[in-house]
Amino acid sequence: MERNQVEKRYTWNTDDIFSSDEEWEKAYAETEKSISFSAYAGKLGDKKELLALLKESDEFSKKLERVFIYASMKHDEDTRVSKYMAYDSKCAALISKYSAEMAFFEPEMAAQDEEYLNSLLEDKDFSDYDYMIKTLIKRKPHVIPEAEERLVAMAGETLGSFSDIFSMIDNADLPLPEIELDGEKTKLTHGTYGVLMRSSDRAKRKEAYEKYYGAYESLLNTITATYYGNVKKDVFLSRAYKYNSCLERALSTEDVKECVYQNLLEAVKKSFPAMHRYIADRKKILGYDKLYFYDVYAPLVSDADVKMNYDDAYAYVIKGLAPLGKEYQALLKRGHDERWIDVEETEGKRSGAYSTGCYGVHPYVLLNYKPTISDIFTIAHEMGHSLHSYFSSHNQPYAKSDYKIFVAEVASTVNEVLLLKFMLGDTKDENLKKFLLNYYLDTIRGTLHRQTMFAEFEYEAHALAEKGEPLTKELLCDIYGRIGKDYYGEAIEHDFDISCEWARIPHFYRAFYVYKYATGITAAINIAHRILTEGEPAVKDYFKFLSSGSSSDPVSLLRLAGVDLETKAPFEFAMNEFGETLAEFEKLMNI
Repeated sequence: MERNQVEKRYTWNTDDIFSSDEEWEKAYAETEKSISFSAYAGKLGDKKELLALLKESDEFSKKLERVFIYASMKHDEDTRVSKYMAYDSKCAALISKYSAEMAFFEPEMAAQDEEYLNSLLEDKDFSDYDYMIKTLIKRKPHVIPEAEERLVAMAGETLGSFSDIFSMIDNADLPLPEIELDGEKTKLTHGTYGVLMRSSDRAKRKEAYEKYYGAYESLLNTITATYYGNVKKDVFLSRAYKYNSCLERALSTEDVKECVYQNLLEAVKKSFPAMHRYIADRKKILGYDKLYFYDVYAPLVSDADVKMNYDDAYAYVIKGLAPLGKEYQALLKRGHDERWIDVEETEGKRSGAYSTGCYGVHPYVLLNYKPTISDIFTIAHEMGHSLHSYFSSHNQPYAKSDYKIFVAEVASTVNEVLLLKFMLGDTKDENLKKFLLNYYLDTIRGTLHRQTMFAEFEYEAHALAEKGEPLTKELLCDIYGRIGKDYYGEAIEHDFDISCEWARIPHFYRAFYVYKYATGITAAINIAHRILTEGEPAVKDYFKFLSSGSSSDPVSLLRLAGVDLETKAPFEFAMNEFGETLAEFEKLMNI
């Protein structure tokens, strides 16, 4: 279907940003002309000059955000349209130009003495920027001399090349072979591999698994050298900036303490018996003598999908999120009625789903809706992101309106958990209940358990490199294979292919990122439980979190919603939730 065949009410209304491309082009030209900040260099020790720069930069960023979001959305509507490809490229160039103009800001601010920076915190004129100033003060011990900073900056492109190299290997050079699908030979891709792993055809799963990992194993020497180079880069930068470890440096960028990371690892390890039981249950349900890793995504419950058209699905999501209150439901309805959402899959449209938006305009959501349970959850998930952005932008000044990545998946996952629990209570179909419980178990396994396993691998690999140990392919496979046995247990066959899985994970080139998925779902499970058991007081606390933007460090903001990740309790509760869900699933499945 082409875009012009879609009913207008199922397309997002970009007129709320710019009424026409001509208006965008005029705004772009004005924004480009207004990049002029270098005159402030050397003057940041003067409060008046500093405040003027901060205010001017905010106003410019608002304009830049609008032109960028419009261009990006128009491009995603139909990626074949060269006009919007050009718009997108022009915005990328504008962002680079702005970054270059502002390059002096952080080094010059970090060079200010602490007495001056503290005086800014006491000045109400700088209240919009207090958290930014606090983080600058924290980073002062890690500021390096200007000459050294210049050298690191000069090496930046080279140091950042390992991710690009892996991306080329993974997307261009990986020798993925052909596989037969529906009677026709087709090249195995990352996408088709994911689909096949969820197929009920075991022979086809096995074939795809062996061919897929065989491709990575054929390039294992090259991938090992690339990953080891990336780890050595992390070690170099952590030492250059005077951090005790790569982990400490990575966590400092999000203003998170190391105890959060350790709490996560400890809680998941304590939960191994329940996870091992689930893997053993999977083996029993599937009726296999031996369970392999190509069986861990095989469907356990069939014929349980819920078919709803988009409007019915959206209404169902609103109903399912009733525990969040009438204001939240009204905002969800506005999103539907006021065309915040682009619904239909069309030729050339970007795949997947996401939430976006710019300050001063409502959020937007891109969908490619299909009538499946998965896509019903996608509506709830993306609107969770959007309303988090809505509340933050309506309650915070621009400088604090954008929340950190550490908490980015919390609101979306709260919505998913609330919707799932509503669906469980709303249906009398036992098969659907089995499906939903299995869906929840696999969500926790994939987002909390698996991402924590990745986090432990990263932790061990970096710790060895910090001690000067060379990371060979044998060592990395041994580490990953050993950790995999701990996490999955003895009910599954641990073959060499799975010990090489580390070689295909692109997130490993952005070190210590994956744990945020695990902490996000941990926080969400706890918040959803509070809302369902405590009602309005918990909802009020949750809205405080949703409205907080980046007004403080993310762990402190989660405390507003009643979750303290610097303690072990939230992690233990999330893993207990897995165990209780498993017990309920086993009862229905008569295991």
